Amino acid sequence: MLNEIDLSRADLNLLVLFEAVIEEGHVGRAADRLNISPSAVSHGLQRLRRMLNDPLFVRTPKGVVATARALELAPPVADILARVRSVVATAEPFDPAGSSRRFTLGAPDGVSAVFLSPLLSLMAKAAPRVAISIRQLLPEQGESAPARAWRGAFAELESRAMDIAVMPADDIPARFHCVTLYEEDFVIAMRAGHPFAEAPTLERYVGMRHLVVSLAGDPHGFVDTALEQHGLRRRMALTVPNFMFALAIAGESDMLVAVPRRFAALYATRFGLVTADAPLALPRFRLNAVAPHAAMMDAGLGWLFGMLVEACGGSGGGE
Repeated sequence: MLNEIDLSRADLNLLVLFEAVIEEGHVGRAADRLNISPSAVSHGLQRLRRMLNDPLFVRTPKGVVATARALELAPPVADILARVRSVVATAEPFDPAGSSRRFTLGAPDGVSAVFLSPLLSLMAKAAPRVAISIRQLLPEQGESAPARAWRGAFAELESRAMDIAVMPADDIPARFHCVTLYEEDFVIAMRAGHPFAEAPTLERYVGMRHLVVSLAGDPHGFVDTALEQHGLRRRMALTVPNFMFALAIAGESDMLVAVPRRFAALYATRFGLVTADAPLALPRFRLNAVAPHAAMMDAGLGWLFGMLVEACGGSGGGE
């Protein structure tokens, strides 16, 4: 957004002002949020317009409306400010009771849905002002080796776009700190009264219609790999981008879906689903919380690792 020459003479506090105005949609409310005068906000916007060569905001009777360029800039500006705040926060002693830090956690939704509620309950008591952002993680399609399947997550951790990733991978590169939260296997979820529940055999399983969770729409998953070892294929009818959506669809159809056992125990009944053990051996996964070793000087991250372990009901095992 800014080249090196511009950056040397730019006031980066203007990005904080930009964030406040685009989130509030009103100069006066942005001024109150920043504890400055509306006039100071208006002068700051003028400087931003010159710096970014765009009007950025158009006045209306109800406030201001962001231009297309401002909307385009909003995500990278938010990312820049989040990283700066993280750097500043790590330079100060971490006191969870008084901290207002925001941590970003990445995990598949079938994992974050398991740990998030107990984590928030713990934090409400120990760190009421600390905030959490969740990023959806899924492995890269067509990659079987964990180091490659999760390379996008590893890159985001090293760039500090995420603080901690929780992923079902054992082969964690040595440059990352790793704590095991819990182990997970998969069960087959289906609507209540589904005929498969009466006799969950492998033969009947492959004859049913199936849905699979795939961010990119690839219908081939680890269940298919296991079936191929028996010389079998299943009837894939639908792919969906996350596990919660999969439960909603399965509850209103005759399709079967393989979902994490803990996730199913928490949410299946809400969608009118029942579960059965898989009629063939499926892999078990170890859910690990991961962060770069270089980031572990941050006392806040160490505290958050402890909170995650407690939220998952385990003692944790670190590297």
